[in-house]
Amino acid sequence: MPNAADEIVVIVDDENQVVGSAPRREMRAQRLPHRSTYILVFNAQGELYVQKRTMTKDVFPGYYDPAAGGVVLAGESYDESAQRELFEEMGIRDVPLTPLFIFYFTDEQTRVWGGVYSCVYDGDLVLQPEEVESGEFLSVEEILRRAHVEPYTPDGLYVLQRYLQQTT
Repeated sequence: MPNAADEIVVIVDDENQVVGSAPRREMRAQRLPHRSTYILVFNAQGELYVQKRTMTKDVFPGYYDPAAGGVVLAGESYDESAQRELFEEMGIRDVPLTPLFIFYFTDEQTRVWGGVYSCVYDGDLVLQPEEVESGEFLSVEEILRRAHVEPYTPDGLYVLQRYLQQTT
């Protein structure tokens, strides 16, 4: 498997217009604005999949994340990236994704335009060992409770909270 730091990611401007591409390591080092996908994976009972990121991730290692997904590669659309990431991280393919919203998120580590999707899946999962240490389906209430005492990715929590605002 190629080194994730060598992936060529799409670089965008402050209006989310593509302005070029760069290796992931350069994007991270220079905190360049880029695109990522976020997929909320629910089961039929309405529980949301939360994954624990490996300690080798370039941002938020070891954190819990309520969304699958990752950086949009050069030449990819949000839709293509979401399908690819869902298969790479969880082994899920050919599941309809519902586009939800696009948002801008920034903190001391990243500047990202995120494309958010949701899906329902009850099949077997094949986790990507380089990126996902473990995972489980939890109620949204339990996720929000745990987020007060365990490290959760700030962008993933933002996505979940915005999703809840739009659906309740």
